[in-house]
Amino acid sequence: MVYKNYSFGTVMSMYPDMSKVIPTEKQLREKGRFGNAVRYAKRILADPEKKAAYQLKLKKGGSVYHAAIAEYMKMERNIDQTPA
Repeated sequence: MVYKNYSFGTVMSMYPDMSKVIPTEKQLREKGRFGNAVRYAKRILADPEKKAAYQLKLKKGGSVYHAAIAEYMKMERNIDQTPA
């Protein structure tokens, strides 16, 4: 069972069965890219100097982890779009 929280309350539903879903090549590529972004963010969190540098750039209450993932994804997207 999965519990989902909405503005009107909590809804309980069955966990989705994804066993018959075949991801496309692009979906697999994006999944890999996101995995790389997570590893990048974890390296930032593990380095006190880099983590402090990110915290200076964030708004109050911002997450270093999420900011690092977003930065990696944008950086990666820009690399993919440069003409060869």
